Amino acid sequence: MTEPNIFTQYLDKRNTLVKNKKILQSTYVPEYLPHRDELIGEIANIVAPALSKNKPSNILIIGKTGTGKTAVVNYIGKELKKADPYEENCSFIYINCEIVDTPYGILYNIANQIISDPSRKIPFTGWSVDKIISELVNYIDEKNKVFIVTLDEIDRTFQKNGDDIFYYLISINGSLKNSILTLIGITNNTKFTEFISTKIKSRLGETKIVFPPYTVDQLQDILYERAKEAFDEGVLSDGVIPYCAALTAQEGGDARRALHLLRMSADIAERNGDTIISEAHVKSAKNNLEMDAVAEVVKTLNLQLKMVLMSIIRNSQEGQTVMITGDVYTTYKTLCEYTNTPVITQRRVADLISELDMLGIVHARVKSFGRQGRTKEIELNVSRDFLLDLLMTDEVFKDIESYKPPKQKTLF
Repeated sequence: MTEPNIFTQYLDKRNTLVKNKKILQSTYVPEYLPHRDELIGEIANIVAPALSKNKPSNILIIGKTGTGKTAVVNYIGKELKKADPYEENCSFIYINCEIVDTPYGILYNIANQIISDPSRKIPFTGWSVDKIISELVNYIDEKNKVFIVTLDEIDRTFQKNGDDIFYYLISINGSLKNSILTLIGITNNTKFTEFISTKIKSRLGETKIVFPPYTVDQLQDILYERAKEAFDEGVLSDGVIPYCAALTAQEGGDARRALHLLRMSADIAERNGDTIISEAHVKSAKNNLEMDAVAEVVKTLNLQLKMVLMSIIRNSQEGQTVMITGDVYTTYKTLCEYTNTPVITQRRVADLISELDMLGIVHARVKSFGRQGRTKEIELNVSRDFLLDLLMTDEVFKDIESYKPPKQKTLF
């Protein structure tokens, strides 16, 4: 019998509602991908010659996050494996450039997936890129088949290293006599090809395929397909999937976010010990997701934006739930002096307040005083304590606890 521990009370309370959590992961590739049949057919038609050891065209797949790009390409990879189970004619290789973003790392990962001989494995570090390319060319050419290399989130490596990886992979392909290397690139950036050099672009000669965002009805179909495998009948209340789909469609039709919302809703219901997943759980999950998004935004704010936000928070702590630009600027100046931070003009601070408003962190509305001019009424749009906890992790605010904002003279 297991000895009692701190997890016992939570495990006893928890009611398991998801029979297979893997089904709700965005990385799971189902047997059927709703509303992507046409795009699957288009890509399959381009890739099909590889099964006869003929070169397919290079492909660039473009679309917003959560439009099914990665799922469709990995589905194509699974189908290639079914058509050629021993990989005698072609091999499918997948690299996520968000995780591996250097040319050396990408080449190393490609080699790691295709070189089976331990004595010929490429080391994690220590070789020049030229040496890796030479070894890859020799090994690949011995296989006499087509290698389909998929680079997902390809703009991530481009931002860091330019188009070096394209140059290296084209160099490999140009040196092959018996085998063929074809590229599939996946990006969220619709203007990605504009940044590639003309020379590389002409040698790539890729076919572009655009993935449109999902509609609310399509998102519902996707969630219903997953729910059939993930939940027993009666676990989801009738409004849960339409609500998840509607919320996600408002934000751009991201299927990953819809799945994440459904998964978090189920997790909240399980932690509460509930037997049914309801719309209330979805609402709670949405709030959690929004807080996570805010946290990511606040962490990446520059110093001046953080100083302005901290000034608004400090005024709020002193009882000013609504304040004007002048109030914020007065606190901002003294806060800058207290933390030895350079002071910017009030007009620039007003611009930064507008930026915080666009990010959804504060709400700033213009207030007119007739001949006296106009200003902004500002209030926090997110929990003050939540924002304060995030900002207090920054070294610049380490001694801020003893700081008190000056008394404000407001116009109302």
